[in-house]
This record gives sequence, structure tokens and C-alpha cells, in this order.
Amino acid sequence: MTSAGPPSAIDRAGLDALFSALERRGYTLVGPTVRDRAIMLQEIDSTAELPAGWTDVQEGGTYRLARRDDEALFGHNAGPNSWKSFLFPSELRVWTARRTAEGGLAVSEDPAPPPRYAFIGVRSCDLHAIAVQDRVFLEGGYVDHDYRQRSEGAFVVAVNCGQAAATCFCVSMDTGPKASAGFDLALTEVLEDGRHGFVVEIGSELGAEVLAEVAHRGVAEPGELQAAARAVENAAAGQTRSLDTTGIRDLLARNREHPRWDEVADRCLSCGNCTMVCPTCFCHTVEDVTDLAGEEASKERLWDSCFTLDHSYIHGGSVHGSVKSRYRQWMTHKLATWIDQFGSSGCVGCGRCIAWCPVAIDITEEAAAIRATDLVAEAERRADADD
Repeated sequence: MTSAGPPSAIDRAGLDALFSALERRGYTLVGPTVRDRAIMLQEIDSTAELPAGWTDVQEGGTYRLARRDDEALFGHNAGPNSWKSFLFPSELRVWTARRTAEGGLAVSEDPAPPPRYAFIGVRSCDLHAIAVQDRVFLEGGYVDHDYRQRSEGAFVVAVNCGQAAATCFCVSMDTGPKASAGFDLALTEVLEDGRHGFVVEIGSELGAEVLAEVAHRGVAEPGELQAAARAVENAAAGQTRSLDTTGIRDLLARNREHPRWDEVADRCLSCGNCTMVCPTCFCHTVEDVTDLAGEEASKERLWDSCFTLDHSYIHGGSVHGSVKSRYRQWMTHKLATWIDQFGSSGCVGCGRCIAWCPVAIDITEEAAAIRATDLVAEAERRADADD
């Protein structure tokens, strides 16, 4: 995707018109809305369902909604679910076999065609997460056909962040807060000097076609562009967490027996929350299911987690039998061996795993603790060598 021309602008009514244009083209809209005391991603019909005037307050093991002093539609951060839920659903029936009246079997191999989604409000960190999952499911020798249908048919409306949660660290991962690629249209919400509108950047030819159906100003005003830039700068400056990725692959590889793994295992519940909310985790299992009468059987794909004993089970037992080994597997894969496997980090700095861990385990804190003692050990090794 490439940008086409200078940024334009739409007002709140223009956003309604954008939604209508997408619906006319047959898209099912998915966007943020308030549900179950959180800002969740789900199917929506209009801008009236967006979380106007709501934000979220996040910290380690903490998430709660709070009221803003304005009517911002996207004045919140990453919620508990991600776009992974729609591109790589948690449950998927792969095929079904039924007995026929003649005593044979009728097999339906493909699930029903998925909807054509228009994703509304995709943050930069999640755009990078989608790109990571694209590499997992679309590249290499094996392509996931259901994922390909869902991703190729999707229209992406990104939203640049105007604030940071206390759990965000996308700046240190070079994944945000401004969207740079992977979108059809990108919005920056502007709420200054009585304005409530959106600066719009075009990221694809399809994005340009859709925007042409919406009343908009061809070029945003200088004041709007400045306000949009300030919003993104505020989001970057507001991040209080960071993760030093310098040499992190080798750092974790040489510290597989670090005592910090035992310390985190004493706290970790092995609940798998971090893997469920992570926008890049892709572990899954396949189960065979049959009805009680034996007339129908199906094969179903379900999300799985490397924190379960069954995930690493082979004949004779589980490879990762302890909480220590399961947490170490998750973190070293996410930050280190993912690079060997897919050419990038598996972490996009969204901070979901920090907020939704019941005991507030913080991946940035764990990595920093290992790095700190590794630096001390390296200094001691150099001192011994000099002697």
C-alpha cells in the first residue's frame, strides 16, 4: 500500500458516510464498542456504536473504563481482543462428515465463506501484528486458506493513536504509534479549537475509491495537520514502558538457566491469558468431534496456548512440564526465536499481556531483569579475562 496525495479531512458526518459507503460495497463493519465493561472489537452498524467519550486506564493486571472530558470516538487504547479474532477465529470447523441414507459418507471440506470485513480503528501496533500473522499463515510452503480469504477480503481503516496507555511500548518496538503501511485509509482524530474531525491518509487504490464516495475536503488545513501531528507526538511521548531489543535473541539464548525464570514461575498461574490477548500468538489445536448418535463427525480448529501441558505433549509426556519452562518458551519464542522463524519479533508492544495478566507479570520488566544481570556477568567475564 502506498500513500496517494496529501492528507484530506472529513468531519463526524463524513465518518458516517464512510461507514455507509463500506456497507454499500458489502462489507461487514467491525470496530470498537463498549461491552462487558471494556472496549471490545465487534460487528457494528454505525458510528453511534463507537465508544464516544470513553477511554481506558491500564496498568499491570488492571483494566477499567473511564469517562473522557470530550466526545472522542477513538480516545482509548488496545482492548482485550484484537483483529486476530476475526482473521484467525478462536473456533473454526474445518470439515464435517455425515452418514447418508445409503450408508455412505458425505464430506463437506470447506467452512462457510467468511464475511468481507471492514476493520475500523486498527492501531499501528495491530497493523504490525496482522503483518506478523500474514507471514505465519500466508508465506512458506503451507497457506491457511480460511485466513487468506479473510485477510484478502478485508478493508482496513487505521486510526493513529493520540494517547498512550501505561502498558504501551510500541515506540521501542518500532511499531507505532503512527500507522505507516498496511491500511486502505488512516484516520487521525482531531479535537482542538472546537474541531471534531479526522485527517485522512490514503493507503491504497481501493481506499481512494471509497473516499471518493464520501464528502471530504481534498486537502486538510494546516491547523488540522498540526493537531494530528501533535496527537501522535503525545502518544509517543506518553509511553512510560520500553523494551530494549538490542541483541535480544542472543541475550535470551545464553540465559536459559537464568534464576529469573524461577522467580516469574513462582507468580505465573499458567492461565494462558497472555497468549489469548496477544495479537500475534497463533498456537492452535485440532479436535475430532462426533455426535452421540454417530451420524456426524467434524474436525475443529481451536486456539491453544503454550502454557497448557497438552500443547507440548508427545508420547511419554509434555516437553514443557513446568511453569518455568512454559513461560520461558513463550517469552523466548516471542522475543527471540520468532526472529529465526519469521524474520521479525513476535511482539508489537501493544501491552495487552501486561494489562490482562492476573498477577501483573510484565514482559518488559522480565527482559530488563535478565539484561541487567547479563551485563554484570559480562563485565565480570571481561575483568577475569584482563587478569
